[in-house]
Amino acid sequence: MEIVEIKEMSQAVLDAFTVLVPQLSSSAKIPTWDELEDLIQSRASILLAAVDPDQNNKIVGSLTLAVFRLPTGVRSWIEDVVVDEQMRGRGVGEMLVRAAVDRARAEGAKTVDLTSRPSREAANRLYRRCGFEPRETNIYRFTI
Repeated sequence: MEIVEIKEMSQAVLDAFTVLVPQLSSSAKIPTWDELEDLIQSRASILLAAVDPDQNNKIVGSLTLAVFRLPTGVRSWIEDVVVDEQMRGRGVGEMLVRAAVDRARAEGAKTVDLTSRPSREAANRLYRRCGFEPRETNIYRFTI
């Protein structure tokens, strides 16, 4: 397994997200070509993918690392971590998360944050194994 940054849009990227997004969220719509291309080209987003050389470099997992500057320094946030259900339990998620932390460090980030629902027990174990600690905080959302 290899972790790569997706730097250009392709049919393989679209095909992968057509499979991965429904596994991430039953309510999320599959991103279009243009939406994925916008994500890939954004200065604030780094799209990392796990590719399987045994499957012709098929994308079998991904996450988005947001890196942004604030008055208090550079921060980062991991979002939309997903591994194809057929590849789970093989360390792919851990490889993705560790690569994202390394990249955030290289970008000068002081912290890496993420959220996970308590019901996602395997994901929460993964994040703790990778060194993440729960924070004493409230997460608020305003839906537009």
